[in-house]
Amino acid sequence: MPHTSCIIKIHEAKNSFSAKEAQIADFILQHPQSSVYPTIEELAEQIGVSEATLFRFVRKLGYSGYQQFRIALATDIASPQQRVYETTLEHSQESTVSLVFNTNIRALQETLQHIEPEHIKKIAELCVASKRIFFFGLGGSSIVALDAYHKLIRTGLSCGAPTDFHMQLMQASQLSPEDTAVLISHTGVNRDALDLAEAIKKQGAQLVVITDARRSPLLKLANHSLFAYSQTSPYVSEAFSARIVQLAIIDCLYVSIMEALGQKGFDNLERMRNVIAQRRI
Repeated sequence: MPHTSCIIKIHEAKNSFSAKEAQIADFILQHPQSSVYPTIEELAEQIGVSEATLFRFVRKLGYSGYQQFRIALATDIASPQQRVYETTLEHSQESTVSLVFNTNIRALQETLQHIEPEHIKKIAELCVASKRIFFFGLGGSSIVALDAYHKLIRTGLSCGAPTDFHMQLMQASQLSPEDTAVLISHTGVNRDALDLAEAIKKQGAQLVVITDARRSPLLKLANHSLFAYSQTSPYVSEAFSARIVQLAIIDCLYVSIMEALGQKGFDNLERMRNVIAQRRI
């Protein structure tokens, strides 16, 4: 389906706007660039309207929610390069390779400055004490969830990572208060991720959320949260550096779990290595 310009939609609907909606339209048309980055709370505050009014405005334009509106507006004003990667080469002297590597390095360094080792240790101890651990993620986050399962299966802990969304919901419905669920979501506003989190909490399981979003509605449901500080861009739905940071957080969690398990963990790891070694030529 071809993209219909968000700005054109605003112009076409101007006669149907209320006074407050017209105020929103005027602000966005005058400041399209700066309207892309804020959250719905921040943009509503800048314009001087309520979040509910801003939400009604984007629904009147035909968008299902603020995030869809934000992406549409970003698509209108973004250059082709900005739609490819979270950082653009347009105003950079770096090569493509340097840009990608340095973006990932900055994201890792920023996360390292903010992450609390004691918090990782606490979550690791929770995992060790749990009857079962399940990793959940949607889209690109499902790859990180699978990597977490690949890491933790060698610890000897009972764990899993269903990939199909319906299978995830089914698994969530079978959790117990003795289980821990780790939910990975870059934006923290995905509707399916929220439904999954609610299903997990309904069963009384412990919920650990790994996200980039400091104001995510997922955080209201989480028992524990870990943040991946990446360079986000409204012009692309993916955050490439976020995936790198999330994988590093999973590695930290794995090492902390192995430390908590002690000799038992090393024995389990050795059994796994012995089995895999038999498959090598």
